[in-house]
Amino acid sequence: MRSDTWLAHFWSSALRSKNLTSPQDISVRTNSSDGLVRRLGLFDLILIGVGASIGAGIFVVTGTVARDAGPAVTISFILAGLSCVLNALCYAELASRIPAVVGGAYLYTYVAFNELMAFLVFAQLMLDYHIGAASIARSLSSYFIQLLGLFPFFKENIPTWLGDGIDLFDGVLSVNLLAPILLALLTVILCWGVGESSAVNAFMTATKVDVTNWSPFVPNGFNAVLTGATVVFFAYVGFDAVANSAEEAKRPQRDLPIGILGSLLICIALYIGVCLVITGMVPYKLLGEEAPLAEAFTSKGLKYVSILISIGAVAGLTTTLLVGLYVQSRLYLGLGRDGLLPSLFSKVHPTRHTPIHSQIWVGIVAAVLSGLFNVRALSHILSVGSLTGYSVVAACTLVLRWNDKTSSQLSSRRISIWQEGVICLFIVACSGFAAGLIFRVSASFVFLLIPIIIAIIASTALYRHHTYAEPPGFSCPGVPIVPTICIFFNIFLFAQLHYEAWCRFVILSILTVGAYAFYGQYHANPSSNETMVYHRAPADDSR
Repeated sequence: MRSDTWLAHFWSSALRSKNLTSPQDISVRTNSSDGLVRRLGLFDLILIGVGASIGAGIFVVTGTVARDAGPAVTISFILAGLSCVLNALCYAELASRIPAVVGGAYLYTYVAFNELMAFLVFAQLMLDYHIGAASIARSLSSYFIQLLGLFPFFKENIPTWLGDGIDLFDGVLSVNLLAPILLALLTVILCWGVGESSAVNAFMTATKVDVTNWSPFVPNGFNAVLTGATVVFFAYVGFDAVANSAEEAKRPQRDLPIGILGSLLICIALYIGVCLVITGMVPYKLLGEEAPLAEAFTSKGLKYVSILISIGAVAGLTTTLLVGLYVQSRLYLGLGRDGLLPSLFSKVHPTRHTPIHSQIWVGIVAAVLSGLFNVRALSHILSVGSLTGYSVVAACTLVLRWNDKTSSQLSSRRISIWQEGVICLFIVACSGFAAGLIFRVSASFVFLLIPIIIAIIASTALYRHHTYAEPPGFSCPGVPIVPTICIFFNIFLFAQLHYEAWCRFVILSILTVGAYAFYGQYHANPSSNETMVYHRAPADDSR
């Protein structure tokens, strides 16, 4: 194939999007032989959202951030939580508008933008999920060993390769076999069926924490608080897990928005309560990083309470890991159906109705990472996919509300109204990154105002030059202001991440484009296997 022909095929493929029709009702074809079963109710969805978040957030992250932010770790969780509330509003609207099939942020991007951008969003989010699962598996194994250490027989006979791990090559690798074993057990549960895993999730979620005491709180420096907010951001990934459960929800158009927002608000309340308790019980400089709650109660002589919390930690981290693996397999299922990944990932077990090959694959990847790498080595590159993916979802909310998209692209203007809107969104994102960098280097407040003013001008252009139709179902309030704030603040937080995270973003993006160029563009089929029925807003609706 000639280079110019290959390049033309690449661009035409990359710019494809899912074409959706617009009848009165939203429906999706269900085929008992290759589809998932709708068995998750509203309560199950809320438990999935809470379970995906609370484990790591309460039992690991609080201690790590509190060592830097002090008692103001509560403010870190509140800031990250408020940002996620805005993002969740965008997710809730799209979940009620897009047909109830697997895909989440990847599917929304495929509908609103194009195939290549959707593939990039998938890759960044998936690596976050893989790394998060591996990190949580290592923490879970540590809590499990700590629990076994309460019994004299096990305390003296636990080998290093089951506990802290054996460091190799100056700590580059850290071999631990317990984490892969635990992952294998959870993978078996998920392969057995979503109903059974949902029951395990419900039991585990109910055994986590009991917040009863609040203590006085004094903030301790805004720079540390904001940096802490970027670290704890990934502790709110539960609502993305709810969105990815769409194909298994009994009443997706009604329950998904409630599950997304409800689980997030529950997590914020629990995080605030736990942070207030542990920073009031123990001076923040003395808080442990790996087991902050258990050590806080132990320091007060409440050893038996500490034992109960360790049990709760095992339950909580198990829940988070279980839901994380569940979400990953559903994302791979969506990519397999669309042809961007081999068809093996699209296979659903005929009797268990679970994507068994995808489930086994994500279990293997997480087992390898958790068995070979230390948590600290992985944690510095977390949250990249979440921050960028949530920003794209916010942009999708605006794009799908713009009227007459096709006619705008055929306008006689030098650039269409649709293209102008995308440029404005890009300017908002760049302004957020610039503001984050300026804040990071502690430059003058005057310099910080420049990107903020530019973002406001771009947002004003979005408001004045576009008509936003009211969508069917749940509607995100304050459009276009709320989505643009989401984009600006998410990318602002992205600028606060470690430099390794930026390198990961660039390298993974290049590898993803390469994978798409040599495989995805030739095998992808946007219409794939679902009869996608989409409720598009009427063209004559106004803001």
